[in-house]
Parts: sequence; structure tokens; C-alpha cells
Amino acid sequence: MTGSFTCQSPQYSVSKNKIRGMDFIEMKPISLNHAYRGRRFATKELKWFKSEVDRMLPDVILPSGKLSVKYEFGVSSKNSDGDNLIKCFQDCLAIKYKFNDNRIYEWYIKKVDVEKGFEYIAFRIGKST
Repeated sequence: MTGSFTCQSPQYSVSKNKIRGMDFIEMKPISLNHAYRGRRFATKELKWFKSEVDRMLPDVILPSGKLSVKYEFGVSSKNSDGDNLIKCFQDCLAIKYKFNDNRIYEWYIKKVDVEKGFEYIAFRIGKST
């Protein structure tokens, strides 16, 4: 499934494609630092992010049992912590594909430096070995 979408936020350009066998979302990943105010109050940025990701994710049928995920985050800030980018996106996947993320037993994470405006998220979900 390929296509291109533009959102209302000037910070983000959103499209979806495939890259290296992974689903690809041309979107700046959101970190936990930007997702919550205080202990558990979701920010407007997180609500927008979840809405856009849900709209863009392709329809996928997940395998049963233990899962493996591969994430690639294209970030324009070298200060981004790769592990800090996982939770918000992984929660979006769990909601969209109706699974409990405690089924994930393997994580493969890659952070790629990109120029501002070219941020993206690529991912693949499969059966854990």
C-alpha cells in the first residue's frame, strides 16, 4: 500500500510507503518527553500523533503467539534516544492491530540521522523465533 498524505501541523509531513521490506511512515517520531505532561496526562501532540499513525498504518494480520518487531526511526536530532521513541509508536501498533504488547519478545531498533523535515518511522512485525 503506497500513498502520500499531508497533515495540518507545520512540523510534520506524513506519507506511507515501504522501505527495505518494512512498512514506512514519513513522520517525525514522538518521544515520551513530548507525549505526557506530568505523570499520565497525554499531550495534544500525542493525541494528534496517535490519530495520524492509526490512519496511516496498513491493514495487517499478525501471527499468533510471541512477536518480534523491527523499528527504524529516522530522526533529525542526534539527541533523540532510540528507546524513548518506541513506546508511543508501539502503543499505536497495539491499538490498531488489537494485540497486547506483552506478546513482543524481540525488538530490533535502529536510529538513522536525517535532515529536519525528512523524519520517518519504518517497522515490521513478525513471529518471534
